[in-house]
Amino acid sequence: MEREILVDGYNVIKNNEMFCALEIRNRAEARKLLIRQLHYRYRFEGCRITVVFDGDGVREQTSHEEHIRVIFSRHGETADSVIARLAIEAHASGRAVEMYSNDTEVRQSVIEQGGTARSVRQLVTHLNAAPSDVAYRILYRQEMRKMYGIDPAHKAEDEIEYRQGKGAGKRKKRKRPY
Repeated sequence: MEREILVDGYNVIKNNEMFCALEIRNRAEARKLLIRQLHYRYRFEGCRITVVFDGDGVREQTSHEEHIRVIFSRHGETADSVIARLAIEAHASGRAVEMYSNDTEVRQSVIEQGGTARSVRQLVTHLNAAPSDVAYRILYRQEMRKMYGIDPAHKAEDEIEYRQGKGAGKRKKRKRPY
């Protein structure tokens, strides 16, 4: 089943410290960073991603950046209502809907349409997580260390200090032949 990911853009930016700090300096850069991070996280997953922002234009404005659909709502229409409409359309098309926002109203409307509502924190955690292949390798290495008795907290410096304390570090000075 194809997956549709809907992101309440300004809700994510306002509820995350990194995006919020950038927004204070430059709102457009905060939007670009969010879109870039979504692109890098989902580029190989084959899902449709739409980021919706509150707009102020006469009509709804749609563009595509980094293979992500970006929608600015029209004046008088909220991003929440656009997300609710998109959730209905995606569900009617047979796509699974996954939406990220902390806004309870939009979360409820997406859940009523059969979609999944997740928090901004879950999105940011997912954006900052290691790619699945890297995470798998890390877990595999940890299991192998446990299996073979290799302690990941073991430090080579500890072993050197231990040897020196037992007399292993004492050496005789040799005379040089020249």
